[in-house]
Amino acid sequence: MPADATTIELVEVGPRDGLQNESVVFSTAAKVEFIERVIAAGTRRVEVTSFVNPKRVPQMADAEDVLRLLPRHEGVYYVGLVLNAKGFERAAAAGCNEIGMAVVASDTFNRRNQGVSTEESIAAWLDIARSAKAAGIRPQVTVSAAFGCPFEGEIAADRVLEVVRRVAEAEPHEVALADTIGVGVPTQVTDLVGRVRDALPGIQVRCHFHNTRNTGLANAYAAVQAGATVLDASVGGIGGCPFAPAATGNIPTEDLLYMLARMGVRTGVDLEATIATGRWLQDHLGRPVPGMLVKAGGFPGVSASREA
Repeated sequence: MPADATTIELVEVGPRDGLQNESVVFSTAAKVEFIERVIAAGTRRVEVTSFVNPKRVPQMADAEDVLRLLPRHEGVYYVGLVLNAKGFERAAAAGCNEIGMAVVASDTFNRRNQGVSTEESIAAWLDIARSAKAAGIRPQVTVSAAFGCPFEGEIAADRVLEVVRRVAEAEPHEVALADTIGVGVPTQVTDLVGRVRDALPGIQVRCHFHNTRNTGLANAYAAVQAGATVLDASVGGIGGCPFAPAATGNIPTEDLLYMLARMGVRTGVDLEATIATGRWLQDHLGRPVPGMLVKAGGFPGVSASREA
């Protein structure tokens, strides 16, 4: 493990990427409680909602209401996902202090997901990033389908790097690599994270993995080893992309916390509180969640220190 990999920052994506793929539509109050629970456990960055067409993603139709009801905490970032200028305007007006945008490495997937080409999304991102900085909002960007596409298949690393370099022209807070459909494997992660770090000195790398084919935690480990400093996760392992066939399951936050804690990596997030939220979540969903720690519990002496 790299000498500086003693702390990993977590971004909790359950309230957005988790709930957007669920057939059960949470009430606004339940979403706010979900977010408050993960903040109480120590999380300082939460992807709270997306500002997209509610006809396409009805689970996120109450985006403004969620932001209106959320109390503000010092040092906590409420992340809103946006895909275009209109979405950014909504996120800024609602009070997001961080926005994330997704640009898909696959042009076919970008057109299916966002209705425009990858090149058009890059141009929109560069404008949005400038507007966000002018408004005092922190911008970050995710390169989606970086490890494979459901429509185009394998995505060449050179293509991912081309998109990464283009989006980095906006000097974002970070650039994320997303395995949107859960096809990546650790060797691929090691190679791509290393190449992106070399290409973007001074910009931190975040990774977003789905556990669709049961490689998510192994990929998270590989990302840490390769020098990624931020990881996304979803309580209970819920979620997925509604526009990608069978793209189910983010890596479970509590399972990731357990692995990192046993590795001696600090996150600042409490494991037992996160397991409790996973159990609360499955009660609200009316079904078991994919995460293992919700079922098995922790291990004596492993609590995932709150010290970041």
